[in-house]
Amino acid sequence: MDIKEYILSGILEQYVLGTLSKEETLEVEQAAAKHPEVRKEIAEISKTIEQFAMANAVQPSRNLKPFVLATIEYMERMENGETPSFPPMLNETSKLSDFATWLNREDMVLPIEVEDTYAKIIGYTPNQKTAIIWIMDSTPPELHHDEYEKFLIVEGTCNITIDENIYPLVPGDYFEIPLHKTHVVKVTSKTPCKVILQRIAA
Repeated sequence: MDIKEYILSGILEQYVLGTLSKEETLEVEQAAAKHPEVRKEIAEISKTIEQFAMANAVQPSRNLKPFVLATIEYMERMENGETPSFPPMLNETSKLSDFATWLNREDMVLPIEVEDTYAKIIGYTPNQKTAIIWIMDSTPPELHHDEYEKFLIVEGTCNITIDENIYPLVPGDYFEIPLHKTHVVKVTSKTPCKVILQRIAA
């Protein structure tokens, strides 16, 4: 085996990226066991790829984590036998009483220790996701191109800012975010702002 040629063949990069077959992976590992130059090159490639990944990493939105956790929790509830439910679509005539079935559930409560935003999914279809959310202070700027975001304020108050326009909301208020518009929610009450949030496929 010509070690220099083997190193330059590109197979070590594929090994580090995990794209080789089982046979090719075994071949590389056997070569690394026999040749220090191969082991060194694998270490260098791994380091370079890690540095590239770190330099180009994108910080996920603060909103991502609570909804990922809420999705996992919702799936667990379904697996444990909860019957799927289908909340009504939010609109200008929506009332808090329309969601009493979910708002009055004992498990739809805010945990004691929450730093940012907390969510509990109450209904899911491929085109419509509905959740009860609690916003402690504010949300980061968001922009939606493929789904409408609708709010019905349950408790507390907040301002929704779209571009330079500020919309103050109180319990019972309905608000829909236009597509392609950056928006931010800022809590204005001393207590968290509890909201029915719905996302509808555009």
